[in-house]
Formats: sequence, structure tokens, C-alpha cells
Amino acid sequence: MPIKTQNDLPAKEILENENIFVMDEFRALHQDMRPLQVLILNNMPVKQDTELQLLRALSNTPLQVDVTFMNTKTHVSLNTPASHLNKFYITFDEIRDRTFDGLIVTGAPVEDITFEEVDYWEETCKILDWAETHVTSTLHICWAAQAGFYHYYGINKRQLPQKLFGVYEHKVSNRKIPLVRGFDDIFLAPHSRHTETPSEAIHACKELTILAESEKAGVFLAIAEEGKKIFVAGHPEYDRYTLNNEYHRDLDKGLPIQIPYNYYPGDDPEQRPLLQWRSHCNNLYSNWLNYYVYQATPYDLAQIR
Repeated sequence: MPIKTQNDLPAKEILENENIFVMDEFRALHQDMRPLQVLILNNMPVKQDTELQLLRALSNTPLQVDVTFMNTKTHVSLNTPASHLNKFYITFDEIRDRTFDGLIVTGAPVEDITFEEVDYWEETCKILDWAETHVTSTLHICWAAQAGFYHYYGINKRQLPQKLFGVYEHKVSNRKIPLVRGFDDIFLAPHSRHTETPSEAIHACKELTILAESEKAGVFLAIAEEGKKIFVAGHPEYDRYTLNNEYHRDLDKGLPIQIPYNYYPGDDPEQRPLLQWRSHCNNLYSNWLNYYVYQATPYDLAQIR
């Protein structure tokens, strides 16, 4: 897929070195087609890493995608330079009158406090409500999935006895739905979180359909309103070394952290981690873009309303 980005976004050069087709603004202007407009609300602390991971995941269909990055104005990011945010990010006030084919809301390292204690919770709720009438399909990742379950259905999260941290097996539970088309019966995906939305509460919610679940990690993938809302409890977009970097970060801080489950060969942190989830990540994002964005969105974006 040609990913359209701003000309000097740092992730652009990295993706091109991976032989991923990234189109700059100049070339996109000379193509006679309407690209899909995808908005990404990036709540992760090191935003450049998440930009790269999500752009990589969106790059595997023949569709052209024009990506816009957004951050919340009610939170000051301490791990991403203000110059980067000012140059490549917009705020909700700048796009609230626009419509988009797709929205991705990322996770955030705020699991250990209640939703209402998050300084950008009220703004997040406004964005989720706005998406109901301005976006064809919204993909909620990790904390954003928990936030969506709570905001839309009143299902609160709960604390885990220890951090769920590693690469876990999941079983497809509803193969007829296109979001999991092409998935193996059992597939792997990373998780990194201290809380969970109780599986029994998700099963009991009639508005939600569970598509994949893990005995160890709980519900991984759920869908509502025929794909207008999609919830991903883990981090399939993570790259090979993301869990490794989190592990050593917590070790350096003296935090209690176990070796990531099913990640290093022989559970040896000196070994190169195995990349075991990339194909299913690509499949998930390709299916989302094709079946729930491209096939569902009107050609004239104004008609979304």
C-alpha cells in the first residue's frame, strides 16, 4: 500500500529502507484517486516509535492511505520533542469539522489510574463521541480498547496480580467475520499491560462479538456495530524489540518485571527475540482497511455524517 505522509516525517526514511512504498505529498497530488483518510490519535509516550509501527502495519494492501497524526492538547508529552509534535501533529480542534474513513486510537501507559484520573480522559471521550458521526470505523488498541469498553458499554477494567507481559497464543472464535479472514486457528500477539477488561463482562455484553481470545491473556479481539467499532486488547503492531526495550527499561528503573513470556529463545534475554506475530498483524490491519473502511466508506467523505 502506498502510505502518504508528510515529506520529512522521520519514519518515512526508515520505512523506505524496509522497501515499504511511502508516498510524499508531491507525488500524491499527481495521482487521480481518492486516498483513504486515516486519523491516528497517538497517546503513546515515544510517538515516533508508534508512528513507525502503525505505518508499517498499514502498508500491506494496494489501497492508498493518507495518514494524519493527532495528539491531545490536554496532556503535555514528556518523551516526544515539542518540535516534532508542532510539525507533524494536529489537535482535535483542528479536525473536528472534518470526516475520516478510519480512526486508530492507540494505547497509553495510564492503566494504573482510573479513567477519570487521566488528564486527557474528557478530551478522549469527546473524540470517541465525535467519531460516531465523523468516522466510518474506529480501531481501539490496548488501553484505548479498555477505554472504549468503559465509555461505550460501562465495562470497567480491573487490576491484574502482575503485569501481563509477553507473546501469547490466541484462538479465533468466530471465523465467519471478515476481520479474521485468513487467520490461522491459533495465532500469536504481544501484550504489555497491568489491567484487563474482564472477559466475562465482554461475553455478557450483547453489543459485542468476540473474534479471538486467549486462555492466558483474555479477550484479544472484539467487534461492534458491524465493524464501526473494533477493539484490540494487545499490541500486534509492536516490532521485534519493543518488549525487549520495555523489559530493560523497567529493569533499569528497579521496577518488578518478569522476563517476557514466550519471547526470548530459551527465556534468555541475551538472545535475539523471535518475531512471531508480524503476518497476523498485517492481516488484521489489511482486513480492517479493506472490509471495514474501504468497502464501507462513501466516496464522498461528507456523506459519513
